[in-house]
Amino acid sequence: EIATIVTPDTILAWHRKLIAAKWTYPSKQRIGRPGLMKEIRSLIVQMATDNSSWGYCRIQGSLKHLGHHVARSTIAKTLKEHGIKPAPERPTTWRTFLKAHRDVIVGADFFTTEVWTARGLTTFYTLFVVDIATRAIHIAGTTTNPDAAFMAQVARNLTDCQDGFLLGKKYVILDRDSKFTDEFKAILKDSGIKTVRICYQAPNMNAFAERWVRSAKMETLNRMVFVGEQSLRRALLEFCDHYHSERPHQGLDNNLIRGCGSSDTGEIGVNERLGGMLKYYYRSAA
Repeated sequence: EIATIVTPDTILAWHRKLIAAKWTYPSKQRIGRPGLMKEIRSLIVQMATDNSSWGYCRIQGSLKHLGHHVARSTIAKTLKEHGIKPAPERPTTWRTFLKAHRDVIVGADFFTTEVWTARGLTTFYTLFVVDIATRAIHIAGTTTNPDAAFMAQVARNLTDCQDGFLLGKKYVILDRDSKFTDEFKAILKDSGIKTVRICYQAPNMNAFAERWVRSAKMETLNRMVFVGEQSLRRALLEFCDHYHSERPHQGLDNNLIRGCGSSDTGEIGVNERLGGMLKYYYRSAA
């Protein structure tokens, strides 16, 4: 009955597998040193990736502190297998650079908005600056023609010795847009601020600026039709006020940039901006 269900080839295949299983014995303990545990290998790679200045001996010491005794040659072999160079040749990662200098770094970028004017649909360019440490935003200027004169004036405003947004900053992250003119960068340099240009087609190197543009467009700009320059400026002003004092930020443990939020008691109220497009819920003081 079984033979009528399957083909002869299938029966022969089962037969060969049974024979192979009969003559297969459990493998004895292999000769040589056991392979390095996956957990330790992962630790070696993580330590080398997160700490560009750590050499083999430094990693060996940290592993020993965690209870793992690993030879220096084993660490070298593991890193080589993962394509990680020795410490002197290992560059500082972009993430490490940002974390180490975030209190003195800002990111700058442009975004465009289409506005209906007397000349028809007109493109406006808005230049903004984001403080990496606090996430605070400063709208540096909005224009239809971001020429050299406009950029020079923006640079002077940003570096003003009284209330310039870049006071106390050392680095400005820029993309390779030609609108960031040599004069613009020279004014920043004269104020002790170095411009750091990101790689081509690498927007993630200015991720904080890119993320703010996404928030502004998704929550406000892409949901409105602007008629005249003033309507755009008003929307940007309202969104920035909402962004700073009413909007929680995941990168700041869902805290506000400015202010400490409302109390835990009292009636719940709501503050609306732009006709209710932006809302802020709070508890009024008892």
